[in-house]
Amino acid sequence: MQQFIQGLVQALEPQAIVYLLVGTFSGLLIGTLPGLTATMAIAILTPLTFWLSPNQGLAMLVGVWNSAIFSGGISAILINTPGTPASIASTFDGYSLTKKGLSGLALGINVVFSAFGGIMGVLALILIGFPLARFALSFGPAEYFSLAIFGLSTMVAVSGKSIFKGILAGFLGFSISLVGLDPIFGSERFTFGRMELLNGISFIPMMIGLFGIGEVFYQVYMSKKTYENDQNATKQLGRVIPTLKEMKSVTPVALLSSIIGIIIGAIPGAGADIAGLVAWDQSKKIAKKPEEYGNGSLEGLTASTTANNACLGGALTTMMALGIPGDAVTAVLIGAFIMYGVQPGPVMFRDRADFVYMVVILMILANIAFLAVGFFASKALTKFLSLPQSFVWTTIIILSLIGTYAINNSSFDLILVFIAGIIGFVFRLIDVPLGPIVLALILGPMAEANMRRALILSGGNAFIFLRRPISLTLLVLSVISLLGSVARKKKV
Repeated sequence: MQQFIQGLVQALEPQAIVYLLVGTFSGLLIGTLPGLTATMAIAILTPLTFWLSPNQGLAMLVGVWNSAIFSGGISAILINTPGTPASIASTFDGYSLTKKGLSGLALGINVVFSAFGGIMGVLALILIGFPLARFALSFGPAEYFSLAIFGLSTMVAVSGKSIFKGILAGFLGFSISLVGLDPIFGSERFTFGRMELLNGISFIPMMIGLFGIGEVFYQVYMSKKTYENDQNATKQLGRVIPTLKEMKSVTPVALLSSIIGIIIGAIPGAGADIAGLVAWDQSKKIAKKPEEYGNGSLEGLTASTTANNACLGGALTTMMALGIPGDAVTAVLIGAFIMYGVQPGPVMFRDRADFVYMVVILMILANIAFLAVGFFASKALTKFLSLPQSFVWTTIIILSLIGTYAINNSSFDLILVFIAGIIGFVFRLIDVPLGPIVLALILGPMAEANMRRALILSGGNAFIFLRRPISLTLLVLSVISLLGSVARKKKV
């Protein structure tokens, strides 16, 4: 109880609330503008929170994350272009409602059920996080190795159209993670005599380069707008707040989509875009009028907007309880946690329960914040859909460079961020996914270190991974996950 009160006090600190609101409004703008993703925003802003206390910094990042996922639906509804990948499924029915003159109602549904899904996801974190962490405290090196392998097995699922390209990207990420000191013997590896590389390749500059600088390079290279204004976006939106009857009619779909979003969010390597698509498809299968889906169905829009926000709670549960990123954003948040001196994983729930409670409360407050301003913001943010891209590009590059340098005051990190930016740009050109790189950077060191520890404890006997029930179960699940992903991609 004392730890809960400590977490509550930290979350409700006036300065933390101010930064939460700053993050919320920043996320609203970032999510609305197509081409800017929540991952990019978190990657760029994380080092900028270096000067803040952990509760203030996380308040800002949590605010950005939640509101960016919600506001991605604004451009999806108004101009048929998702502001973030999480809102892809929202274009199916959202834009059809706009063409019918119901854009205000569609925006209102997006506000209400994005907040509903987000809060449901946080409740899942509360109910599942602590039991899962207590269970994970019994893990030894063998179990942690198998857990990392299970996370890496989702590499195929996030490989886009080409499994080969995804695996290639994963190997690149794993190779980068080997740079630095050997985790067991402390000997130098691939440092080439550079003192800056003794601690390995810094994770935050890599993320900023891949998702920030690389995206800017790509958009500049394409030399065209990633979105076009639509006359419907500036028309009178009409009624924004849904009636009680309308909300009641779509509530069953919202509950189902929340469950789907939470489950998919908890799966390492999945994300809000997948959650939205799956929820839309599953709700269509049980709908009384499935023919309306894709043609302006309120249920269809509700399914996608609820699931992609509920996914956040599921992803955060996996990240905080097990130390495995549920999606790209939580992968970057791991870096933020470490920057604040907290290592995600089961030990955090035992030794820093106050920190966990603080994050949970901040998540709830972030959903309440964008719910409170969402109706007004949905109307106001239509003006930003015509913001010049050159302004956006310049802002991103400036923030990226400032944030990168701020972490270690190192000019070497600026070199890293540009190298990562070039890699991200080239990979986008040749359609190589960035998700596997993120997974390998996070889970590669975890897999290597625990595999070697387990082998040392067993005297070199590799069967230790099969003799321990939890380890064996995780390895079997890894095989099932890998084969299932391959089979699905072959069908496609």
